[in-house]
Amino acid sequence: MDILQIFKTLAALATAATGLLAFIKPDAVYGFTGLEANGVRGISEIRSIFGGLFIGLGIAPFFLGSAGYRMLGIAYLAIAVARIFSIVIDKSYAQSNWISLGIEIVLGLILIIK
Repeated sequence: MDILQIFKTLAALATAATGLLAFIKPDAVYGFTGLEANGVRGISEIRSIFGGLFIGLGIAPFFLGSAGYRMLGIAYLAIAVARIFSIVIDKSYAQSNWISLGIEIVLGLILIIK
């Protein structure tokens, strides 16, 4: 296994682990997103979107192979584009937003490289 494949595998595992954390402990999401659930409906959204979706995105490459890694990379780059839009339009210049943007771009690029 080459170094790029190791990074891709780690990115997929980190995505699934983030989802698992959000699924099991939805209140932990506040620490890395700033989102807070104001009731059981909000908790359901955190568990399903940040939990279930990220788990699915993270494990998909292990079933789909290289296409799954590219799909995950495209997802990260789409999130980055939306975040850039939000940074500019919403004037959301928090340091954590810039860190998230950097992580999303780096992971997205790593994952789409063949």
